[in-house]
Amino acid sequence: MDLPDQPDAPDRARRQRDSTVGAPRTRELPDPDERARAYEAMRARVSAETAEEASPGLQPDEVAQRSYGDQPPQFREAQAGQHKRSAGERQADRSADPPEPDHRSGDLQPAHGRAADTTAAIGRVREAEPTISADVQAVERENRYGGWLEGFDCRLKNEDRLKEKLAGKLAAEPRMDVSLALREVADAIRYTFCFQPDNYARGYYDVKARLEDRGYEMYYSKNWWTDPEYKGINTRWVTTDGQRFEVQFHTPESFHAKHHVTHAAYERIRDPATSDDERGELVDFQRNVSASIDVPDGAVEIPDVRKERS
Repeated sequence: MDLPDQPDAPDRARRQRDSTVGAPRTRELPDPDERARAYEAMRARVSAETAEEASPGLQPDEVAQRSYGDQPPQFREAQAGQHKRSAGERQADRSADPPEPDHRSGDLQPAHGRAADTTAAIGRVREAEPTISADVQAVERENRYGGWLEGFDCRLKNEDRLKEKLAGKLAAEPRMDVSLALREVADAIRYTFCFQPDNYARGYYDVKARLEDRGYEMYYSKNWWTDPEYKGINTRWVTTDGQRFEVQFHTPESFHAKHHVTHAAYERIRDPATSDDERGELVDFQRNVSASIDVPDGAVEIPDVRKERS
């Protein structure tokens, strides 16, 4: 999974977290900072019924073995309870906390003095996107396994979010070139392909081959189908001009879980103000959601890819 501020070094962050004795582990989940339209396939499966209303007469062990499509109402109820609890705790806890630096406004620190460079670098991303998007849409039309794009309208990361990430990178490395710092934000441009489970593995290879035929190079791919907290595959690509972009591969279930069910939990896990107790509950919640997602045949065998980029 991708730490948003360290897209090319997932193992480094994991080692840091694992070395903290007694602290619940947070996972390197891919950045979910994206919105997407709801899709009809999941609307049919995700109803507002409770477990008993949806399937009366089931015994407890049968309920535990249900598929993801039967679970989202219960997951949403758990989400609501966690949100209320965390909101109350944080209001009390933060009243005594000293103020912390906050880059969420999207402004670079004045000390960096690089606002013009940042605007120019983001402009270059905006210029590169239409060509990439046209090719990705062509792959959507041409792929042989029924894959479709989710969230295409949000393929460009919000400008304020980009500036926030750049501010963090430049604060850590003041001498870093702004364009180089932005290149490290691998999901400034991002796409999501969805495939039905029966076609998932073949669809992945089909899309990969079609992007490569158009001159794009995959330099990173991480398979998360065996991970307890997140399901899917995240890939990173580079154009011949050096522009990076991200392509995720999901099933309707794994996309729905990431976007609609676990997004808020992931954000709270990343928040340093979250208590250890709450973080542990949120990790358990993500695991429960992920455990109910069916793993497509052949998905686990798709290999990881990691190539060093200059």
